[in-house]
Amino acid sequence: VQLVESGGGLVQPGGSLRLSCAASGFTFSNYDMSWYRQAPGKERELVARISITGGRTYYADSVKGRFTISRDNAKNTVYLRMNSLKPEDTAVYYCHTKPFGYDYWGQGTQVTVSS
Repeated sequence: VQLVESGGGLVQPGGSLRLSCAASGFTFSNYDMSWYRQAPGKERELVARISITGGRTYYADSVKGRFTISRDNAKNTVYLRMNSLKPEDTAVYYCHTKPFGYDYWGQGTQVTVSS
């Protein structure tokens, strides 16, 4: 199983970014996908999750209405669209899935929101 995130970077408050996570090594369309984040000195937290068809989504209260998770099962890719970014969104963002009963994580992509 391999998860490769991309799309992070430095953005000003109020700006937008779209993260991507390319997956391989398992049947992508059979598993829920999630985005987590970890800020310095804090625990890793769940940001958003999407069901196998995309019909059900979950968002942390802190990002609800600003972030949108989506997936393209034909491309084995999950996305996180982040709008109205705030300095408190600064963190390393990780893609996650759990096929075969094990947790798999990507290497993470840094998102920094600062003026």
